[in-house]
Amino acid sequence: MTAILSKIFTFFKEVRVEAKRVSWPSRQETTKNTLIVLGFTVVVALFLGAFDFVFTMILERFII
Repeated sequence: MTAILSKIFTFFKEVRVEAKRVSWPSRQETTKNTLIVLGFTVVVALFLGAFDFVFTMILERFII
């Protein structure tokens, strides 16, 4: 049982060391990338919404 606890403790100790080595993005980079993702999401949502609208209109006109 103590061997397992020792391994768990060692694991979290190594995680902490690795987290300090990570090159974290700046606040400005994070904001910029978040805005890019949100913008892309809006564009894709608009495209899919327009496609759905057109497809629905075609189906209503020719099938229903």
